[in-house]
Amino acid sequence: MHILTACGGLGLFLLGMTLMTEGLKNLAGQSLRDMISRYTRTPVSGAVTGAAATAVIQSSSAVTVTAIGFVGAGLLTFTQALGIIFGANIGTTITGWVVALLGFEFDVGLLAWPVLLFAVLTLVLTNGRASQVGRAIAGLALLLIGIQVMQQGMAQFEGLVTPAVFPDDTFVGRLQLLLIGVVITLVTQSSSAGVATAMVALSTGAISFPQAAAMVIGMDVGTTVTAAMATIGGSTAMRQTGFAHVIYNLMTGVMAFALLGPYTTFVAPYVSAGVGGSAQMAVVGFHTFFNTLGVILVLPFTGIFARFIMRSVPTSSSAISHRLDVVLLGETPLALDAIRQTVSDIRAALYNELVRILSGKEGRGGQAFLSSVDQAIEETLSFVDQLKSGDNGRQGSRRTASALHALDHLSRLSHRLRQAERSAALEKHHRLGRLKRILFSTLKRLQGGGDELDADYFDRLRQMMRVQRGQIRRHTIKHAATNSSDWRDVMIRLDSARWLHRISYHIWRIEYHLEQLHHDGAGHDRR
Repeated sequence: MHILTACGGLGLFLLGMTLMTEGLKNLAGQSLRDMISRYTRTPVSGAVTGAAATAVIQSSSAVTVTAIGFVGAGLLTFTQALGIIFGANIGTTITGWVVALLGFEFDVGLLAWPVLLFAVLTLVLTNGRASQVGRAIAGLALLLIGIQVMQQGMAQFEGLVTPAVFPDDTFVGRLQLLLIGVVITLVTQSSSAGVATAMVALSTGAISFPQAAAMVIGMDVGTTVTAAMATIGGSTAMRQTGFAHVIYNLMTGVMAFALLGPYTTFVAPYVSAGVGGSAQMAVVGFHTFFNTLGVILVLPFTGIFARFIMRSVPTSSSAISHRLDVVLLGETPLALDAIRQTVSDIRAALYNELVRILSGKEGRGGQAFLSSVDQAIEETLSFVDQLKSGDNGRQGSRRTASALHALDHLSRLSHRLRQAERSAALEKHHRLGRLKRILFSTLKRLQGGGDELDADYFDRLRQMMRVQRGQIRRHTIKHAATNSSDWRDVMIRLDSARWLHRISYHIWRIEYHLEQLHHDGAGHDRR
């Protein structure tokens, strides 16, 4: 029964961690994303931001997903995102300090029960931010109660389970303890829960301080298995992030293992004398120490590390939709940012093909290329459809509508580009040739970063093309009716004028809806 009590305490701890993380994450919301994007300029600032963000919401996975989303949306480079990932490792150690201080040093377990009642009432009876505050406080209370229950359950084994039951404090024994720590993390799916379990075992005398410290290293390494499994089937950014997490934590684990002996020797007199805090505080201090030292040592080499990761997990240049990671579906703003960037990438690919067609050059492009673009459009539409199934809010719904409009016009533009033979007829008519050169030069300016070319500019271009199309149509038919003309040439000329007008129309609508998607506006004219 006592072991069941201990297991129940661990379950309460994990439930508390989940509730607290959800509440803090919902409270942070857009502020978290703003903080990460605003303060991440270098790997160093990214590490500080990642540590702070993880400490605030108590979820390194949420911070990592946000970083992946920003990389996918082009808001951060992978090197900058690595800083966030490194810093998140430091932020995760904050949970250990909370447990050590409140669960062992101050022993507020009894106070946690009335706090839990208050928090649950707040959660049930209120809405909005107040409800999320109640969720977070309820999670913290359950976490502390779980520690207390674990202590009660494991206290019954005092004298039965001792450090002698576990591997000795030798090189081989420490390796075995490290593997035990890995297994505990795999079972609980939480290094924080593993560290808490080690501290409870330490408080009841089941394990010694060196044994607990060795297990904590294993728990830190064990999180890499979860990260690696989470990348299966993910996007390139997700796989790169997961691989970086695995390599970095393994390197940090090797360093921590080398430091275990000197650290144990240094703190042992203070722990045994009760100076500077309990053994639990020393364990948490070791966890924070080697994670912080690992970040300090790797930051100067972040660029080299990032290049190694990107070479090891290369991005497929043909996968236009590689930014669309299913892990982002739980974060609507990040998913919409990834959709916006993917739509921009599809737009750039089609504009490049249109420039090639208008210039009459041979080379990359053609039907096979357009088929790959069409596939990217289909994949993006499928991703948008999955996003629509959730509650995205009014703002998210507007942005989703803009994305669908843009994708519709991109698909239509792709269809028009398959009619490239109509471009060849443009130079046979002076006015059509001039209109072709206007469109060509405009697209070249846009490719060169012509920020002044907004949706209104393309609207004026489209209106001019419509007027010219009408004039060319009237002039061509009038001339053909009064002169000897090849009606097939007449029809090709009319089709070419229509082709130019329709292409300019689709470009205008694409630019318009991309602006709406970017600025998160509702728009007015949804054609």
